[in-house]
Amino acid sequence: MFNIMVVEDDKNTRRLMETVLTQNGFRVIPACDGVEALELLEKKQVDLIVLDVMLPRMDGYELTRLMREGGSDMPILMVTAKETKADKREGFTSGADDYMVKPVDEEEMLLRINALLRRAKIASEHCIVIGSTKFSYDAMTVERDGVVSELPQKEFLLIFKLLSYQNKVFTRRQLMDELWDMDSDTDERTVDVHINRLRDRFKDNDDFEIVTVRGLGYKAVAKT
Repeated sequence: MFNIMVVEDDKNTRRLMETVLTQNGFRVIPACDGVEALELLEKKQVDLIVLDVMLPRMDGYELTRLMREGGSDMPILMVTAKETKADKREGFTSGADDYMVKPVDEEEMLLRINALLRRAKIASEHCIVIGSTKFSYDAMTVERDGVVSELPQKEFLLIFKLLSYQNKVFTRRQLMDELWDMDSDTDERTVDVHINRLRDRFKDNDDFEIVTVRGLGYKAVAKT
């Protein structure tokens, strides 16, 4: 059973999240602000944090920065009413792994939590194995049939991202925001260029493929 910390100052919202998470098999650790969250993190084992931004005493951005500066790589899902591009940029640059805008769809929240927990497991193991293909994050290499090859950084991060969330569709903008500088002038077509390079590189690979979802973006799909 995973332990999920819910940091939310609104009592009703916090209780609702506790109920939803508990009903879906999670153990919930509630906190009303960032200060209490830090105190609880010293005493309890936590696997993921669902974090509001607008909190008394210490807001969500500050809590996230403190955790990242302290070396924590715990998954953090920000859930907030703040929805502008600048708000999202601050959330991601402070160290959040994902960002949802209130009112939150409960099913989507659960999907995102499960995806983050799966990604954290992959990150802790520093590799993805799909069929006979192994991606090693630390070396940014791919191994298949005993042959090891290095990938350019952006190509590796892009395919690692897609394979970490198999069958999940990512828009070009989402991929740009995570893998390229959000303030960069780089065009979204850059994503298409890197996708085409990856497809050409793995055209003979029978373990997975990158699928274009027309009008939306891309997803990685296992063939076996």
